[in-house]
Amino acid sequence: MSLIEALPSDYGHIITYALVFTTISFLIHALLKSRELKLELNKIKSHLQDSEQKNVALLDKYQPISSIEDRVKELNAESDAITSNIQTLRASYAAKRKLFDELERELAVFDEKIELSTLGYYEPHFDFGTSDRFKAEITAVREQQKDMLKAKQAAVCHTEWKVNNSAREGQTMTNRALKLTLRAFNNECDAAVSNVRWNNIRRMEERLTKAREAIDKLNKSNNIQITEPYFQLKLQELRLTYEYAEKLRQEKEDRAEAKRQLREEQQLIKEQEAAAREQHKYEELVAKANERANKATGDELKRLKSELEELEAQLNEARAKSERALSMAQQTKSGYVYIISNIGSFGDGVFKIGMTRRLEPLDRVRELGDASVPFTFDVHALIYSEDAPALEAELHRHFNEHRLNLVNNRKEFFRVDLDELRAKLEELKPDVDFLTDAEAQDYHQSLLISKEAQTYHESKVERLPDEI
Repeated sequence: MSLIEALPSDYGHIITYALVFTTISFLIHALLKSRELKLELNKIKSHLQDSEQKNVALLDKYQPISSIEDRVKELNAESDAITSNIQTLRASYAAKRKLFDELERELAVFDEKIELSTLGYYEPHFDFGTSDRFKAEITAVREQQKDMLKAKQAAVCHTEWKVNNSAREGQTMTNRALKLTLRAFNNECDAAVSNVRWNNIRRMEERLTKAREAIDKLNKSNNIQITEPYFQLKLQELRLTYEYAEKLRQEKEDRAEAKRQLREEQQLIKEQEAAAREQHKYEELVAKANERANKATGDELKRLKSELEELEAQLNEARAKSERALSMAQQTKSGYVYIISNIGSFGDGVFKIGMTRRLEPLDRVRELGDASVPFTFDVHALIYSEDAPALEAELHRHFNEHRLNLVNNRKEFFRVDLDELRAKLEELKPDVDFLTDAEAQDYHQSLLISKEAQTYHESKVERLPDEI
C-alpha cells in the first residue's frame, strides 16, 4: 500500500491537488523563463547583426590601407616634413629678423625721433675752462684736417692702378675716386656737425662711423680707404662742436646767475639805504617830540609822552632793521637759506633748497612763484646764517643723491623724505623752526573746483531721459 493510499481520503485529495498545482506553477515559470531567454537571444542576434554591419563598414573604410604599419610610416613621414618645414621657417625668420634689426639700427642714425633711452649719457671728452678755448681747439682741429688733405693722407689707395696699360691714367682715376670719397665723407661730417645737439650726439657719432664704413665698402674694389687719423679728427670736431655749444649754454647760465646775485646785492644796498632813511626819519620825529614834551604840561605832556614812547619803539625797530641791512651789505656771506615746496607744480616730497641775501627773504620766494609755475611755493624753513653759502652747500652735499636734475646742479630741487630733511636741518641748526605741513592753498582749492565740476558733469550725464 502506498503512502497516499494509507492516508485518509481527504488528505489524499489535498496532496494530489498540491502536486498538480506545483507542477502547473513550474510549467508556467519555465514558460516565462523561456520567453525571457528568447527575447534576450533576439537582442543578442540583433547586436551581432549590428556589429557585423559595423565591421563591414570599417573594413570598407580602411580597405585602402594595406597595413597599420604602413599608415604609421606615412604619418611619421608627414610629421618629419612638417618639422623640417618649421625649422626652415624659423631659420629664415631669424636671418630676416637679423637683417631687419641691422637696417633699423642704420635707419635710427638718421631718425630724429629715436628713443633717448637707447642713446646713453654722453661723457665729455674735453675739459676746457672757457668757450674761447673750445673755439680755438675747433679751429686747430680743422687746420689739422686741411693739412692731412694737402698731404693726401685723409684717404689713400693701396693699389697702383693702370688704365689702358697706363700708370698716369690709372693715377688720374685714383685721384678722382679719392676726391669723390672725401667729398662724400666730408659732406656727411658737415651735416652731422651742423645738426649735433644734446639729444643726438651719440647718434651723430654713430652716423660718422656708418658713413665711413659704407664709403669704404663701396671703395673695396678700388682698394681705397679713409684713414683712421682723419676719421678721428672728424670725430673730434663733432665732439668739440657739441661741447662748445654746451659750454656756451653753461656760460649763459653763469652770467644769468651772476646778474641775479648782482641784483640781490643792489637790492640789499637799496634796502640798507631805505632802512637808514627810515631810521633818520624816526630820529627826527623823536627829537621833535622831545622838544614839544619839554615845553608841554598837564594832559598835553601825557599825550606827548605816549606819542614819544610809540615813536621810540618804531625808532628801535628801524635801527634794528638798519643794522641788519648794514650787516648783510658788509658781510658778503650772510643771508638766508630757504626750504620750500610746491606740491601742485612738482608733486609731494620735492623740495627746493636755496639761498638768498635779500633783507626780506620772502621776496625771493614770491619771485620764484611767479608766472613760471602754476602755484605758489610753501615755506618750510627760513634760516639766517652768517655763512649762508656754506650752509646751503652742506645741505646740497648731504642730499646730492636725491637731486631731480643730475646734470645741472643749479636746479636745486631734491626728492627727499620730509623727516630726513628736518633731522639734517636740526643737526646743523638746532634752533630752527621747521614747518612740516604744506598749505598749498591754491592747489587744493583747484582740486576741489575740479572735482565739483566733474561731479556736476557726471550728474548731467546720468540725468533721466526726457521721454521714455
